[in-house]
Amino acid sequence: MYEVVGISFSKNGRVYYFQSNHLELPKGSHVVVETERGLQYGTVVIEPYQEDEKNLMLPLKEIIRVSTKEDDQQYQKNLKDAEKALRDAKRLAKDLDLPMSFINASFVLNRSQLLFNFVAEERIDFRELAKKLAQIYKTRIELRQIGVRDKSKEIGGLGPCGRMLCCNLFLKDFNSVSINMAKNQYLALNPTKINGVCGRLLCCLNYEDELYTELRKGMPEVGALAQTPNGMGKVLSVDLFKRTYKAELKDKQVVEVSVEK
Repeated sequence: MYEVVGISFSKNGRVYYFQSNHLELPKGSHVVVETERGLQYGTVVIEPYQEDEKNLMLPLKEIIRVSTKEDDQQYQKNLKDAEKALRDAKRLAKDLDLPMSFINASFVLNRSQLLFNFVAEERIDFRELAKKLAQIYKTRIELRQIGVRDKSKEIGGLGPCGRMLCCNLFLKDFNSVSINMAKNQYLALNPTKINGVCGRLLCCLNYEDELYTELRKGMPEVGALAQTPNGMGKVLSVDLFKRTYKAELKDKQVVEVSVEK
């Protein structure tokens, strides 16, 4: 068993797990950890708890320390400087005629790396841009091309339901969403109805897919022939929650049939 703690490096960002190092780490406290990018300033989103090693990706890195006043000040300075770096990157990309749409920029805590996330419709040769940014900020530059879903997560907005985007509000990871999920829920396959603001299938199609899959068991498909108390009929519609379906018989009579669980 390992005592682990969940850390996030941005609001509603992905949760990463570290060994707690037996530190007092209440939810909302700030810590400094070692990552592949270097020293990072993170927030505790899951308090320390015991976890079986089979559920973890080992080896786990340890929490280096609870953040100090100096760490907090450095983090705030990095945030301010990253805003300027983002403006510089946009300006330089425009000068170099690079079709890139920048989303954000971030320094690691010790400023050994400056990361830019961007979206683009095609592969971008950004070597000259990276060189110019390195000359300005005297650190290692990483430019990462991300997907449109990641862009929506960073920017936020309102979904077709009228609520804040799930990805920006609480989703930590993007699960696979398929068109079969929309079919499974008898939704009209209209892109304006089943796509989110990112242009991809709505993440919320995942939420009830398991329930619909269970409810569909034993129910006929729309358009199929099914047995009714009055003979064979063509299924016109299905109500999964009432567990009934309507079928049209040969004489054009429409009957409603209940299906036992």
